[in-house]
Amino acid sequence: MKSLEARQLLAQAEELCSAETVAAALARLAQEITAALGERQPLVLAVMGGAVVFAGNLLPKLAFPLEFDFLHVTRYNDSTRGGQLQWRVSPDQKIPGRCLLVVDDVLDEGVTLAAIKARLLALGAADCYTAVMVEKDLGRKKPISADFVGLTLPDRYLFGYGMDVEGAWRNLPAIYALK
Repeated sequence: MKSLEARQLLAQAEELCSAETVAAALARLAQEITAALGERQPLVLAVMGGAVVFAGNLLPKLAFPLEFDFLHVTRYNDSTRGGQLQWRVSPDQKIPGRCLLVVDDVLDEGVTLAAIKARLLALGAADCYTAVMVEKDLGRKKPISADFVGLTLPDRYLFGYGMDVEGAWRNLPAIYALK
């Protein structure tokens, strides 16, 4: 998407959550995660590329020892529709016997996060917790529920705070929806 197109798209979008609302949800999530995992020294795994903003803002708020790594699994490839699951990068850290916290930008249909959790448990993780900044309310059951959820938003195409629209606008501090 060209810069002018991206700017026009943002100008026409609806802001669903201000940067302040997102920051408050992040602070609450950090408290919840600290209470649950603060004594476990988890391996935190960010799901690239959407979780980069969420993880980058969350980690400094977690006041306990942890290790960090990432994985890259996608169904979207800069598209607005999910397709076949593609594993691009597996974590380098050793998984067996570890307490894991997988962080991702959005829990939409749940296919990707469910597959990630299943694979990590199959690799021998002792526990696998999940945290998402946004869960979409689809009005139906999903194959996975996140252990920690920042915001619950309507089933619309969202972007900002790590979520992109055709590869653009992951860097916004607020969350928007296409009209």
